[in-house]
Amino acid sequence: MTQPRPEPRRFSVYTRDLGIHHARMVEASSVESAAVAYIEHLHGAPAEEISIVVRDVETGDDHCFRIDLTTGDTTACG
Repeated sequence: MTQPRPEPRRFSVYTRDLGIHHARMVEASSVESAAVAYIEHLHGAPAEEISIVVRDVETGDDHCFRIDLTTGDTTACG
């Protein structure tokens, strides 16, 4: 028996370098999925590493990820 997929939630996603004024709305099933969806549509990343902030629109909770665009390694922002 397969597990039902979680309902998509709305997230505001942006890079720390550009700030919230450059946020994109993303519908995804998780914070991590929202970060990946944002990066997949990011053009001309300025560096090999990027910090992405994902805000859950409903709760207002922020999550920050530092992502190595070469290896895909991800850590929490410090």
